[in-house]
Amino acid sequence: MSNQQDAKFYQEVLDICLNAGRLMIEGGSEMYRVEDTMLRIAKNAGVEDPRVFATPTCVFMSLDGGDLSQMKQIRDRNINLELVDRVNELSRQFAVKKISLSELRQKIIDVATATPTFPLWLQVLGAAALSATLMVLFMDDYDWVDFPAAAVVGAVGYLAYVYFKRFTNVRFLSELVAAMVMGLVTVGITHIFPAMITDNILVGALMTLVPGLALTNALRDLFMGDLLSGVVRLFEATLTALALGGGGAIVIKFLGA
Repeated sequence: MSNQQDAKFYQEVLDICLNAGRLMIEGGSEMYRVEDTMLRIAKNAGVEDPRVFATPTCVFMSLDGGDLSQMKQIRDRNINLELVDRVNELSRQFAVKKISLSELRQKIIDVATATPTFPLWLQVLGAAALSATLMVLFMDDYDWVDFPAAAVVGAVGYLAYVYFKRFTNVRFLSELVAAMVMGLVTVGITHIFPAMITDNILVGALMTLVPGLALTNALRDLFMGDLLSGVVRLFEATLTALALGGGGAIVIKFLGA
């Protein structure tokens, strides 16, 4: 290939790999999985000695012996394992030559522009079911009186989280507000029905927003040697936990529930 063709080829591989890495990080993937997927795409495309460094906020890649380097910033991080799975599946199809490099690029663009997600009503239904069942698990009490209340509070709190998230880029603020809404609804329910237990309802409801997967990924990054990513994610999960606990505690403290 000519120098111009080489540059075009390397740029195409860079764009594909960086977009794939960005999507996986936005979906909540571990850093070692992100780096491995990007390296495999580049090597299967015929690039020798690709280099990748991924963090929760930015991903770097260099090709052609380090002469061509680019980075892509990640601003929005959520938990969407369907997104991670789709990118992984595309990289596997490319590895076994089911799709070409240009087809891989188009399919990754399609995934990026049409991020797979569940409809809001199904997410709310899942939050309700999760709140009620986890209340039983964590409180070790088959309290059928609090069971439906935990489902209602969990669903309302999740809706509040989704709604307030639209108005702020500060993720922890929307989680704090959602926890306060959960606290308010819980206190209101227990005032109307004194037989219900505030702790049972609130613990179950808050579980819908607890960063369990984020904490797990933080530990996995630490165990795999990605110390920077592990520490950042661990700190992020800690802030989320503090926001959730603080929101509920503020309401209970001032309303005297």
